[in-house]
Amino acid sequence: MSAELLVLALALLLQVAQFAAMAVFANRDLGPGYTMSARDRPPSREMSPLAGRLHRALTNHFEALVLHTGATVVVLFSDQSTAFTALCAWFYLGARVLYVPAYAFGWRPGRSLIWFAGFLATMAMLLAALLGALVP
Repeated sequence: MSAELLVLALALLLQVAQFAAMAVFANRDLGPGYTMSARDRPPSREMSPLAGRLHRALTNHFEALVLHTGATVVVLFSDQSTAFTALCAWFYLGARVLYVPAYAFGWRPGRSLIWFAGFLATMAMLLAALLGALVP
C-alpha cells in the first residue's frame, strides 16, 4: 500500500473518530429523543459550544477529505507517487489531527493556520502529480 493510500485510510478513521466524539457531546446536549428523531423540528435545547465546534470540525473534515481523496486518486492513478507526495499526505493528516483540538478549544489564529497547512499540503500533492505527468 502506498503512503498516500495509507494516509487516506487513516484520515477516514479520523473522520469516524471525529463523528463519534461529536455524537457523544451532541447526544448529551440534545438528548437521544432529538438525535434519534427525524429532526423535522429545531431542537428544544442548544448544543454546548464544544459540541458545536466538534460538529463544525467534522463538517470541515468532510470538505477537506473530498479534496484530499481527489488528490490521492490523481497521484495514484497517474503513477506519480513520490517521496514528496507521500510527505504531503502525511503533512495533511498531521494537520487534520491537530485541527480537531484547535477547533474544539478555539485556538486562534492557530486553527486557521493549521487548516491552511493541511489545504496547502493537499494542493502541493495534486500539483506535484500534475507537474510530474506534464514534465516527464
